[in-house]
Amino acid sequence: METAQVKALVCQLSAGTGVPLSWWSCPELAREAVKRGITAFVSVSTVRRWLAEDALKPWQHRSWIFITAPGFRIKAGRVLNLCARTWRGHGLGPNEYVVSADEKTSIQAPGQARAMRVTGVGASG
Repeated sequence: METAQVKALVCQLSAGTGVPLSWWSCPELAREAVKRGITAFVSVSTVRRWLAEDALKPWQHRSWIFITAPGFRIKAGRVLNLCARTWRGHGLGPNEYVVSADEKTSIQAPGQARAMRVTGVGASG
């Protein structure tokens, strides 16, 4: 019974609890279960095990930023097309490559990434 109640607590919408979804770590859930009278005591490892049974991880979530900048869709479309190896409606040939450099290294383009070594022609050591 306690297991189901703690899992139900995890599944509640953040609007219903008044706190963001990412706030619900295993220690916070254990404290909240005691606070709400679900159980007199539950260890953090027990909460973690209960959640693992159903792959519940409320502290891991994805978000999406909605961009409203003018021309964003057009610019993003160009980048996404290049990631799909397409330029101006035509697929790139087997010997054509897309080279991308960006300061935001934490952002990754969709698709499979392949590492390759590029050596400069005529570069002096």
